[in-house]
Amino acid sequence: MPAFPFAGRCLARAAGLAAVLLLLAGCASTRACESGLAASPQYQAETCSFRNPPNADARPTQDGWRIWSRFFFGKKEGTVPVDPVPVRALTQAGLDALPADANHIVRLGHSSHLLKLQGRYWLIDPVFGERVSPFSFLGPKRFHAPPLALAELPPIAGLILSHDHYDHLDVPTIEYLKDRVQRYFVPLGVGARLVGMGVAAERITEFDWWQAGTHAGVQLTATPAQHFSGRGLWDRNSTLWASWVLEAGGQRIYYSGDSGYFGGFAQIGERFGGFDIALMENGAYDDWWPSVHMTPAETVRAFEDLRAKALYSVHNSTFDLAFHRWQAPMRDLAALAQARGIVLATPEIGEVLTVGAPRQNKLWWEGLR
Repeated sequence: MPAFPFAGRCLARAAGLAAVLLLLAGCASTRACESGLAASPQYQAETCSFRNPPNADARPTQDGWRIWSRFFFGKKEGTVPVDPVPVRALTQAGLDALPADANHIVRLGHSSHLLKLQGRYWLIDPVFGERVSPFSFLGPKRFHAPPLALAELPPIAGLILSHDHYDHLDVPTIEYLKDRVQRYFVPLGVGARLVGMGVAAERITEFDWWQAGTHAGVQLTATPAQHFSGRGLWDRNSTLWASWVLEAGGQRIYYSGDSGYFGGFAQIGERFGGFDIALMENGAYDDWWPSVHMTPAETVRAFEDLRAKALYSVHNSTFDLAFHRWQAPMRDLAALAQARGIVLATPEIGEVLTVGAPRQNKLWWEGLR
């Protein structure tokens, strides 16, 4: 036991606050405006930053320093599991045995997913690191190990990023994968982040909202989201954020990335005519930042706007990033889905979901502390 335990706790909390500041404020950058971004309708040249579309229903976020103070001094209850989070181990042989004429989604944790689309492998927002933080020794720590190690991943045809926050863009993961991924697809400005992590520029394709491309038999489109970006105190909104649409084998998959509720969900649903499955953000919400993350009720509303057949819950169960109990996003979403007759997917970590195939959904968090 240290001689001054209180001082030790204060130092640990101060260090934790520094990590939260960097994580949510979103190491620092002072780069000048990039001329190549100015053509985007989402870009404001006068501030060298991206912006969300107008949203009359958006509620204001609390002042940043009030949020930081709350993280520092506020009391948390039940935000970290006491019991082990169940993880289904994955193997290369098991992945290769999945039928190549179907589309499969494998939950790796939080918003990280491995997809096998018509026989080719893809990653979405892969985070294999121990912490989502600019520091390796402090910041929000994983509740569970990944269901397979980075070294056990199959060859990756494409990697998709929704934005540059630490819980979606992980330095150790990208540095390991930099030469092991055929192509990276990212929103505007995020390519420079990857280059800084060792990825060759010629492997990266940047998209603005509504821009599309094809790779390895998959048609992918960057679509709008309501969020923010940044990895330091001085680079807020210097890169774009996005949701994504993937089309393969006659099926459409939607991934929300991080987003508050906004009218863009209905626009996306109308433009694409619905989806076979929608991977929807469901976690890290709070009344203090109501416009950048969705409550379970808003997740359901957005899902219905998208005209999707099945609702797949993401952005929970791996990191402590808010003040709600760790089970709350899935618990509340499951109750709403049951009441509204929505086909819900809350897969265990490591579980494989085959798009369009019958499955029995398990409320795996029930009974866990």
